[in-house]
Amino acid sequence: MKLTNETLLKLHDIEIRKDNKNYIVENLLTKEFYEMPLVCIDALVLIQRELSLGAVEERLIKSYPNEEIDLVDFGEHLLELNLVQSVDGRKITQKLEQDRKLGFEWIPAWLGKLFFNKYTNYLYSILLIVNIGVFYFYPELFPHYMDLFVFDILSFNILVLGAFSLVLVLIHEFGHIFAIRSFDLPTRLDIGHRLYFIVFETDLSLAWKIPARQRNILYLAGVCFDNVILFLALMLQIFAPIQSNIMSGLIGLVVFDVIIRIIFQACIYMKTDFYYLFENMTGAYNLMENSIHAIKSLFFQSKLKNKELFHGEENIVKSYSVFYIIGVGITLILFFIYYLPQLLFMIINIIPGFGKPITDPFFWDAALFSTQLAVLIGLLIYSFVQSYYGKIDKNC
Repeated sequence: MKLTNETLLKLHDIEIRKDNKNYIVENLLTKEFYEMPLVCIDALVLIQRELSLGAVEERLIKSYPNEEIDLVDFGEHLLELNLVQSVDGRKITQKLEQDRKLGFEWIPAWLGKLFFNKYTNYLYSILLIVNIGVFYFYPELFPHYMDLFVFDILSFNILVLGAFSLVLVLIHEFGHIFAIRSFDLPTRLDIGHRLYFIVFETDLSLAWKIPARQRNILYLAGVCFDNVILFLALMLQIFAPIQSNIMSGLIGLVVFDVIIRIIFQACIYMKTDFYYLFENMTGAYNLMENSIHAIKSLFFQSKLKNKELFHGEENIVKSYSVFYIIGVGITLILFFIYYLPQLLFMIINIIPGFGKPITDPFFWDAALFSTQLAVLIGLLIYSFVQSYYGKIDKNC
C-alpha cells in the first residue's frame, strides 16, 4: 500500500511512557513495546489528531528544524510495526502475533512485595557482600570441578546435579516471578538455551510498563534469590560442619551450581540477567545486535552498512563491545577450569564400564550415563528448534 503526503493513518490504541532517554510506545493490541525519540512521539500525537502525513511533516519541520523529517517513510515503519489500524479509512489486514498467554496471577502482589521492597533490597546487598567476604577468608570453599562427583556412580551424580539444578533454577526464576508480581504484572515461564545449556526464562516483557529505575530489581531478582541460597549453604559449611561426606558433598554441589550460574550472568554477550540490567541502566537497547555489528565492522567495514543508533549511544555500544569480548573470555575460562576437566574425568571413568559384564553395576552406570547425555542433547536440539521457528514466525 503506497502512502502519500495526503494519507490519513488511524493507529491502534497505544500508550506512551517516558523512559531513560527516549519514550516507550506500547501497542495495547499486541502488547509489543517500541523505543522512540521525542520527534516520533510528537508525530504519533499529531497522527492521532487525524492530520495527513504531509500536514504532520510541515509541523514537525517547524518544531525540529535540525531533524531530517520524512513522514511517508515514518508511516511505512508504523505499518511494519503493526501500529496502523487503517489507511485512508481502509482497514489494514495484518497477521498479528497471538497475544502471549501470561499467568502467575494467583501469586498476590503483596506476596511479591514481601520479597522485594526497599528493606529487602538492602538485605540482598548485604548478603552479597557477606558471601564475597566468606570466599575471601575461606578460599577453600570456592567451587572445584570435582565438587560435581559426590558419588562413585557417575550417572547418579548427573541425576543428583540435574535434580539440584532444577530446584535451584526454579528458585532463581521465582525470584523474577515474585519481583514482577510485586508490581501486579503477569508473567510466564519458558524453556530456552544459552550456548549449550538448557535454561528456564521468565517473561519480563511487561517490565516496560514500569519506570526504568524500578525495572532493575526485576533483572536482579534471580541473583538475589541465588545469594540467599548461597549464604545458607556457606553458613552450613562454616558453622555446622557435617560429618557425612555425602551430605557435605551435596552442600558443596549447591555452592558449585549457584556460583557457576552467577558467573554466567556476567557473560553479557548472551542475553543474561546482567545484560538486561546493563541495557536498562544505560538506556541503550538492542545493545547485543548493535555491538555485534560494531565488532564485525572492525573486520568488514566496507561490506557493512552503518546501523542507526540513538544520539549518544555510540560510546555505550563501544563499552558493551568490550564487555562482550570479556564475557567470551569468562566462558572459555569456565570451560577449561570446570567443564573440560569434568568431561574428561567422566569419559575416562565411563568408557571402561562398557567392557564390563552386563551384570556389573558399572556397565549399567555407563549405559545410563550415555542415555542421560542423549536426553540432554535432545533437549538442547528441541530448544534450538523452538528458537528457530520462533524467529521464522516473527519474520512472517
